[in-house]
Amino acid sequence: MWLLSMLVPLLRLYLCGIKVLLYQMFNRTFEMPALPKQKGRVAIVTGGTRGMGFETARHLASLGMHVIIAGNEPEEGAAAVSRINEECYEGKAEFVFVDLTSLKSVRHFVQKFRDRSLPLHVLINNAGTMLVPETWTEDGFEFHFCLNYLSHFLLTNMLLDLLKTSGREGRCSRIINMASATHYAGEINLEDLNKRVVYSSHGAYCQSKLALVLFTYYLQEQLAAGGFSVTVNAVDPGMVDTALYDNLWTLAQMMKKPVAGILFRTPAEGASISVYAAAASEMEGVGGCYLYNGQKTQSSDLSYDSELQTKLWKKSCELVGLQA
Repeated sequence: MWLLSMLVPLLRLYLCGIKVLLYQMFNRTFEMPALPKQKGRVAIVTGGTRGMGFETARHLASLGMHVIIAGNEPEEGAAAVSRINEECYEGKAEFVFVDLTSLKSVRHFVQKFRDRSLPLHVLINNAGTMLVPETWTEDGFEFHFCLNYLSHFLLTNMLLDLLKTSGREGRCSRIINMASATHYAGEINLEDLNKRVVYSSHGAYCQSKLALVLFTYYLQEQLAAGGFSVTVNAVDPGMVDTALYDNLWTLAQMMKKPVAGILFRTPAEGASISVYAAAASEMEGVGGCYLYNGQKTQSSDLSYDSELQTKLWKKSCELVGLQA
């Protein structure tokens, strides 16, 4: 039973990966349409110091946005900001520290941002980690669950009023959640979100990505019901050659290296779906979508379970100390 609990999530995750690679083998990355200038708009991109996050921040700044890169590596952040500001004359970038494995740090980041009285038009919950060995955060949460999902849940909710007041009809604020095809392999056990019964890093990662998709749909429904000019979408970048794969098993690492250069997307290609969701005219007023390769795509059947969406929302509020 224990062995099955370990093997099943592993096999399901790698099966998802094979399906994505087969798709990428026969399908080109979607062509980004011309994007409108974004002068005067403010964006926060978590995990924006490298990889897809950096490419997302760079592209948004080139469109004229003021981009706040939120991350936990000050030296990397300074280098990223310097590079973006040297290249982009329309917008600008800056780095602000946040540790997404600490709810206290998330709250401190939000307070620092609020103190500046800036508007907020785009929030891209990009930061993530994958296949980390069994690790618990200072708040007692499983590492993937906290960094990939729960901290972004808290961050989004604490910034939601700013997003609401910054958006207007015809010029909505936009929230983008970084999903993954691995959510198709994900399962949610509300009684064991921290995977304490049987730990599987593969299962934990898939769960965190499914949680983000469930969160996306529930929040969009609430915002639409309230008539707010804020949209929420989940984006899937495909398989991208970034440091996310550094924790693969040695054999998987050896198999990945020759494949990555041929079939994996570059960080810039992976970032294109986030940039599209954040800035494209075609996405104005459009929310509650799962976007893959520039198309609205059907996510997993489980992600549309409205009862599960509601239960996860309430449980997440309880865990971070928010009113449901």
